[in-house]
Amino acid sequence: MLRKRRLAGGARQRARDSKRPVRRVLNHPNPIVSIIIPAMNERATLPGVLRETCRVHPRSETIVVANGSTDGTPAIARKWGARVIVTEEPLGHDVGRRVGAEAARGRILLFIDADMIIPATELRPYVKAVSEGVDVALNDYSGPLEGREIHPVVLAKYSLNSLLGRSDLKGASLTAVPHAMSRSVAEAIGYEALEVPPLALVAALLRGYKVRAVHSVPVGRMNPIKYRGRQEDPLTGLIVGDHLEAVHRLILERGSRGGYSDLGRQRDKVR
Repeated sequence: MLRKRRLAGGARQRARDSKRPVRRVLNHPNPIVSIIIPAMNERATLPGVLRETCRVHPRSETIVVANGSTDGTPAIARKWGARVIVTEEPLGHDVGRRVGAEAARGRILLFIDADMIIPATELRPYVKAVSEGVDVALNDYSGPLEGREIHPVVLAKYSLNSLLGRSDLKGASLTAVPHAMSRSVAEAIGYEALEVPPLALVAALLRGYKVRAVHSVPVGRMNPIKYRGRQEDPLTGLIVGDHLEAVHRLILERGSRGGYSDLGRQRDKVR
């Protein structure tokens, strides 16, 4: 991860967690839901995250993609009974989603992060939406809109959705967890698309899949700002670049104007 994220009151939460008995993750032999959790050095929050995954669905499996961890994250995941995929080197942002999805056996893929403890009650709506026919279930969270300047990431999300003709999604994006999708969608768009979440969204929409913002989890409030003052947050450039890559895919698929009309301009007549 490029950035560490913690819930407010995280220390208090960890203290409470340490007093609770460990409830092991039970991976169903024939799961309906695969819960995919990329993790790098997340021993502090991972037990709380896994405690919630235990309660998401009775026929589920939990996959922790422990990449580049040096703090015992893989051992904690195993202790809790999760399926664990380990890579010695960090995979970089979002690549763990692809790794977990390719290893998953469920027909519904639920993606969460290891550094945010989200209650199971807030995760179930995404699973429910896909089980009822939605192909891609997004977090209905658009990001902060207050203030004189809108954050570049928020602008990028709104702009991409508008270019795709889905302004109804506002700032909802596959960049934000939680989200879920049908396994068949991941197979159709290619697992590699999951490495660049906006690219995966474009691929799904261009293929006509049903994409809906189904439930709101305000993850922005769970993401304290790490880079303050003049220090630039590297995630901003990463995510904006992801959206530019997605716009490029849209242009490749729909032409130089992304499918928008030129209204019959005769530009070739004056060259």
